[in-house]
Amino acid sequence: MQVWLIELLKGFGKFFLNPLFYYSIILAVTAGVLRVKRERKDFHVRVYDIFLELRYVFPLSLLIGLIFSIISIGTGFSLPTAAIVVIGAMTFLMSLPMGFRLLSPAYTIGLSFFLLLAGSYFNWSIPFLDFSNMDGAYLTGIAILLGFLLIAEGLFVYRNGAHNTSPRLRKSPRGLTVGAHQARRLWVVPLFLLIPTGDITPPFSWWPVVHWGSESYSILLVPFMVGFQLRIQSTLPVIAIKQVGKNVLWLGILVLALAAGALWVPILAVIAAAAALLGREIISYRHRIHEQGHPFYFSPKSTGLTVLGVLPGSPAAKMALQIGETIQKVNGMEVSDERGFYQALQQNSAHCKLVVIDVNGQIRFTQCALYEGEHHELGVLFIEKNQRRGEEAI
Repeated sequence: MQVWLIELLKGFGKFFLNPLFYYSIILAVTAGVLRVKRERKDFHVRVYDIFLELRYVFPLSLLIGLIFSIISIGTGFSLPTAAIVVIGAMTFLMSLPMGFRLLSPAYTIGLSFFLLLAGSYFNWSIPFLDFSNMDGAYLTGIAILLGFLLIAEGLFVYRNGAHNTSPRLRKSPRGLTVGAHQARRLWVVPLFLLIPTGDITPPFSWWPVVHWGSESYSILLVPFMVGFQLRIQSTLPVIAIKQVGKNVLWLGILVLALAAGALWVPILAVIAAAAALLGREIISYRHRIHEQGHPFYFSPKSTGLTVLGVLPGSPAAKMALQIGETIQKVNGMEVSDERGFYQALQQNSAHCKLVVIDVNGQIRFTQCALYEGEHHELGVLFIEKNQRRGEEAI
């Protein structure tokens, strides 16, 4: 037990020596800076602060990492150092375009699987990397890890992928300014893994559940980055993102089932990795085709103003205005453009009453007291139909 405790503490400490941990923080903050720059360009105001992406990096992923770690240690699941190094290097390469789409485990671990498979088959000789012990058992282990992390991606996307999506402006094929939303998330899943070298010996006769080819182990806490990026313009962000999350979750379950089957039929590990790559690309492709084949959801309308975004902490947020709702009346006056909206707000500088059509087509009423000067900063972002660019928050 003492050996286990020492190895556990050592493995935990090495987590903070892994450059991917610090790189993920830099990547999240950089994404926040770029997002704020774009938001100011589109709307002349920052919608969310630069630390928005950073706040999503850990909370939910810590729970998922703990669950997977218990399964990993309990079954004796292990990966060689070469696999961890290659996955880390592939993660870094996939992040270079500064987009999070390629940081899906389907790409980072799926491509690493085939790179390790090639290294084992051709017996590559690379400094500090030993491909000679990369047998079928360890490749199966990588496929199982791929399935677990794809399931994690699906859960992450479904649970909080649609939170605080960033509004943006773009040009339609007809040259009109329309609105869209972009979801960009980065999660870091800390996962305890057994490394097939060290001082830990099997504590039970049945452990490990599946023999990975080693008799002694050490413990390492490894950060795995999981990224997600999606642009939505044909529907509400929450609808599209949750659908993608469900699709990724089912793909992860399929990949994990195939990888588990590889414990008895090794070729299934290759099929699982290929299914992950192909399936994740199909999910992205289907979303793009759907977006291209449907009209823009956030576009100027003949009556009312569609809410493209709401600034946190603003009067609009206090009135619970939601993305996709349509403001029909302000202080009893019908509005259809920015000028009318502003004039209606001026009718009562101390109070704001709105008639809103929600996303289900139902009429609701909301109101809020305004402090001095707040009628200029209600906190709503919308598309101005008579101009070619977005207006600032009003």
